[in-house]
Amino acid sequence: MKTIGIIGGSGLEDPDFFENRRELDISTPYGPPSSPLVAGTIAGHDVILVSRHGREHTVPPTHVNNRAHVWALRELGCEGVLASTAVGSLRRRIDRGHLVVPDQFIDFTRRRPVSFYEVYEPHKPMHTPMADPFDAALRAQLVESCRELGLPHHDGGTVITIEGSRFSTRAESFMFREWGADIINMSTAPECILANEAGLPYAAVAMSTDYDCWKTDEPPVTWEDVLRIFRENALRVTTLLVAVVAKL
Repeated sequence: MKTIGIIGGSGLEDPDFFENRRELDISTPYGPPSSPLVAGTIAGHDVILVSRHGREHTVPPTHVNNRAHVWALRELGCEGVLASTAVGSLRRRIDRGHLVVPDQFIDFTRRRPVSFYEVYEPHKPMHTPMADPFDAALRAQLVESCRELGLPHHDGGTVITIEGSRFSTRAESFMFREWGADIINMSTAPECILANEAGLPYAAVAMSTDYDCWKTDEPPVTWEDVLRIFRENALRVTTLLVAVVAKL
């Protein structure tokens, strides 16, 4: 790939692993991104970073302008997207600090634009296939690099995206486990949906920071817990992203 897009979540708002770094102000038909995009290089590859929640994490999950982010990356010539996200674990086997490369999602959001198509052309409805929403080739590169780097990881898993900004009730957490979800966040949908609609291969690396609130033998998650664990392990994510970009 000539140019790779990275959508950075909590803990990756202001990356220091880019070379030749510069800022890009871009307008879109859907409004502005959360903050100016950052362009640069990693291992000689052109990379453009979107800070999902803004540089100072001022944009709540419901109000992230996902359409602007995906549209901007495509407009700037990105040929694929790697996303990072903090998640809660819904399974004992997925411990804090573990990485997950999901292969499925459940969209449990309610208030977000989920399509670029607000009006169809006559007799041309757009219904994007979504059976396998994460790009197989990018996923394989993430998993392979996790193995090479010796990072604790899980190949595959279902992420459920909730609206936020609140965390789950205990009843919801139990329900999501029954539904087959393995991890939970507030960002993958509709980001992944829109990337597919835009024809951009998309894959994500998720870092487990907590156990949501289904485990009754420990206190429920707090935002401070999420940020602490992510910052303690952020080097794993950046090291992985650099390794994968170098191969593309």
